[in-house]
Amino acid sequence: MSLKCAVELGIFDIIDAGDGKPITHSMLVSKLSIHHSKSDHLRRMMHVLVQSGFFATQRHDNGEDAYLPTAFSRYFASNKIIGFLGLDPLMLTPWNHLSEWFRGDEPTPFHTAYGESMWDLMARRPRLQTIFNEEMARDTRVMMGLVITECRGVFEGVKTLVDVGGNTGASARMISNAFPHIQCTVLDQPHIVAAAAKDDARVKYVGGDMFDHIPSADVIFLKWILHDWDEDECVMILKKCKEAIPSREEGGKVILAEMVMGVEKGTETQPLWDVGMMLLGGKERDEFEWHKIFSSAGFTDYKITPILGMRSIIEVYP
Repeated sequence: MSLKCAVELGIFDIIDAGDGKPITHSMLVSKLSIHHSKSDHLRRMMHVLVQSGFFATQRHDNGEDAYLPTAFSRYFASNKIIGFLGLDPLMLTPWNHLSEWFRGDEPTPFHTAYGESMWDLMARRPRLQTIFNEEMARDTRVMMGLVITECRGVFEGVKTLVDVGGNTGASARMISNAFPHIQCTVLDQPHIVAAAAKDDARVKYVGGDMFDHIPSADVIFLKWILHDWDEDECVMILKKCKEAIPSREEGGKVILAEMVMGVEKGTETQPLWDVGMMLLGGKERDEFEWHKIFSSAGFTDYKITPILGMRSIIEVYP
């Protein structure tokens, strides 16, 4: 809620406009359209955002807090954000049905609240789908920026790549821009692909179902996909991935961008994500659980590289 408030007040734009120079608290207040009595309340909210890594702070010569942008700030500055999916009233309602869900046999709290899954709800609510697409693209800009700069080796020798569940293609375009020699394909549901902006000739879009068929490529890339599904469904998806890639000796592998519980920094936040995934019927997993899924799908080896605090890049080899 503090992040949502900061975006709506324009705080990110003001601090970003300082070109890296610290903005004192009084300067920030003077540039915001807030009531004069709320200055100290704003300081308290800013402490939350600093603690969460959205801003940095230092002590000014006059004793005031002074704010600086961080690597995350720029993704919220000058960015017309239409909403935050997790804070939408439709998304908050299932949390109020948790105890009822535990007592019943519905698969998710969404089913308890609405009688259908989040995905079915979004299909009937274009606004929610738009917010979801925006959030996925914003997350991609942060995460893939780090993957491309800090984990370039995972794309070494890759000529073709399929981004499974790649939504509107944000990840594929970033990979294509950073590695022009890689021919990228996005696989997603036909209605998602139909709405994607296809203005990059290097990225191909394919409508389909990952449970039925995945186009062949050197590498299959899945970002935040498997945590949406149970173990049996993950195995089914990975088996389709295995069918689509060559042997390890020929450069075949699956790259996952997922959370590995207990491996990365920020482990105090990981259980919160895991409980959040209960709403959707998904799950965050530890290394033992991932290993079991990989083995069941017929893979022989994997490598975990922690990035971006809570998440990891997992290279899975046939």
